[in-house]
Amino acid sequence: MTRALVCREHGLPDTLDLTADWAVPDLGPNDVLVATKAAGLNFPDVLIIQGKYQFQPDLPFVPGGESAGVVEAVGSEVTRWKAGDEVLQMGGSGAFSAQIVVNEHALLPKPKALSMIEAAGIGITYFTSYHALVQRANIQPGETLLVLGAAGGVGSTAVELGKALGAKVIAAASSDDKLELCRQLGADEVINYATEDLKARVKELTGGRGVDVVYDPVGGDFSEAAVRSMAWQGRFLVVGFASGPIPSIPLNLTLLKGCQIVGVFWGRFVGEEPEVHQQNIATLWEWFEAGKIKPVVTDVFPIEEYEAGYAAMMERRAKGKVIFTF
Repeated sequence: MTRALVCREHGLPDTLDLTADWAVPDLGPNDVLVATKAAGLNFPDVLIIQGKYQFQPDLPFVPGGESAGVVEAVGSEVTRWKAGDEVLQMGGSGAFSAQIVVNEHALLPKPKALSMIEAAGIGITYFTSYHALVQRANIQPGETLLVLGAAGGVGSTAVELGKALGAKVIAAASSDDKLELCRQLGADEVINYATEDLKARVKELTGGRGVDVVYDPVGGDFSEAAVRSMAWQGRFLVVGFASGPIPSIPLNLTLLKGCQIVGVFWGRFVGEEPEVHQQNIATLWEWFEAGKIKPVVTDVFPIEEYEAGYAAMMERRAKGKVIFTF
């Protein structure tokens, strides 16, 4: 038995149950038992406990898409890992548990340059943003990238990776303190869309040309304004809908702009193009070890304070990743 945060019925975080007697699965021959040190909270973790995500585990289940920890034991046929190894896992669910059993091939080595708290949240956000900017947008050095929700978990990685890939980055967020974080991550320009007109400011900052790539994990009211701010042959990346409403974009805008609306679904990409995903991992790990990119973690909660952690994300107060510690 182990300590875990359990979803027994679909609902908001106050319906979750932090229990000490969650059963740990038996270790199969190709499985690894990992002691969780820290786990990352992502927007899908908000949806999955409400029964609103694309993939729903059977009830009851432990939410949590990713975590970092230390190998405690390995199955009889495991050759890739040994007790004491520091690893990451991104299994989609099960991470908010003090111990987790995963297949040996579902683990990655923790970058040595990162702490457990930093490493716990890198997978889903950096993998999503790198895939979005490289494979889906084919962003080029010198192009202009507009990031919406730029201080959030995925948005902040898009700012950082956009700069690493040679783009000029315009970061848009809802408060001045969030935009200060974006400047620290390398944003060239910032827009406070709570107080400024997004379309007018983009036009001003780009001399009327518009932006080559929009990275939108937010949805809602600003998506159409961002599409209207596209340059010729621009690419609008549909990453998620953290604000709630899924926007309806007038398709005539794509005709007038000669632009593309491009879906980004990292989870399916991993299954469809595993070799490309492995190349992405290799590049990101090199950049972590070289200090070229470094995770932003400002909201860290012990698992006992899970409601406060969920609230920081759901109320869009978090800057960078929300991490739970064990």
